Amino acid sequence: MTKMYLDTSTNLVKLQLGEKSYEWDAGHDMARNLQKYIADQLAFQHKTWQDLSEITFFSGPGSFTGLRIGAAIVNALADQLDIPLYDHHGQRHQIILPDYGRPANISQPRK
Repeated sequence: MTKMYLDTSTNLVKLQLGEKSYEWDAGHDMARNLQKYIADQLAFQHKTWQDLSEITFFSGPGSFTGLRIGAAIVNALADQLDIPLYDHHGQRHQIILPDYGRPANISQPRK
């Protein structure tokens, strides 16, 4: 069984699968390619999603968009795989909510 750690708080995604660590400069492609990136790294280790035994997520502070994307991925994986989900402080969660470190800076809609 493999433990996964994911940090999407910046464009430089940090992923750890078991003892192996990876970094990926996601730029503006994080939303489109993060799940594939994780799947590719699992495949490189000859593993599948079902080999994940728990997930730890760096919940923030950091990039508003990066944390939202990462949280969506880890929440869905933990739920569908029925595995434990932890924040980077080691606290277990049913779902992870991002900690932006400040109020979210959301632009007002244009009229």
